[in-house]
Amino acid sequence: MTTQLAAITAVGGFVPETILDNAALEKLVDTTDAWITTRTGIKERRIATDPAMATSDMTANAILNLLESKNINPTDVDCIILATSTPDYLLTPTAALVAKKAGLTTAFAMDINAACSGFLFALSTGAMFIESGRYKKVIVAGADKMSSIVNYKDRNTCVLFGDGAGAVLLEPAKEGYGLQDNIFKTDGNGGEVLSVPAGGSLLPATIDTIAQNLHYVQQDGRTVFKNAIRGMTSACAQLLEKNNMTTQDIDWVIPHQANLRIIDAVGESLNLPKEKIKVNIQRYGNTTAATLPLVLWDYQNDFKPGDKILLTAFGAGFTWGASYLIWQ
Repeated sequence: MTTQLAAITAVGGFVPETILDNAALEKLVDTTDAWITTRTGIKERRIATDPAMATSDMTANAILNLLESKNINPTDVDCIILATSTPDYLLTPTAALVAKKAGLTTAFAMDINAACSGFLFALSTGAMFIESGRYKKVIVAGADKMSSIVNYKDRNTCVLFGDGAGAVLLEPAKEGYGLQDNIFKTDGNGGEVLSVPAGGSLLPATIDTIAQNLHYVQQDGRTVFKNAIRGMTSACAQLLEKNNMTTQDIDWVIPHQANLRIIDAVGESLNLPKEKIKVNIQRYGNTTAATLPLVLWDYQNDFKPGDKILLTAFGAGFTWGASYLIWQ
């Protein structure tokens, strides 16, 4: 009996027009282009400066781009799963708003929040709907408006993040293609190391939480850095071993775009040649749940049917993992 797998059959993306480059950040905080480039690999990031543009708008634009590229009627989509840490509202799932704005009037829609690992978790969830036979067309999106939760007076975080959205279409795979396997991990001990402390049920918004800047991203950068390298490296190594593969069997590695030094360290730990690792952090910065689909969108013309691709991510929680797919 052959198991039905899910394959990525279309990709879409969207980034805002406004570019915030390192020279502009030099005017906001005590930093330099050389410092940012050396420490992160980021040269510029896209920012949604229009106050009317929310996460749902960027996601809808990415999905419309996907639908146009594949010439798909929006009403043919069965399900949309949106990974985001910056929902439009605490109440009303952002995926529901996306479905309305993108014309997905017959689609079941839901959000997933696993921070920077969100897209990987959502991809696996969407694949299960295909594998079960319940749905034929599932859109998985990752989107974040990080500028809405970044303190542009904090040089340790404001240089890292940008805004953007990416989406993929999952359909039943042809034999020999599709999402093959995943390894996901969670360690709640890292919950306070990278977080937005206020705004939830534990610390609802008050004058004091606003005054203390508790609605902005806060992180212990060194701890995140070390755990990200360890987490992504171990997940990839375990996934390769589980599937009786080595890095020589992999055509492309798509890592979460958090920091170029992290990406380089993971590549070195896995003994991966740099030409196999896809990177676009220099243009977009860390767009959290959007980094992986934006890389797929940017480089989709480089991928050939049958290419073996490894995706890996690490995020707040701590959450991390890796997925292995064969490109269709």
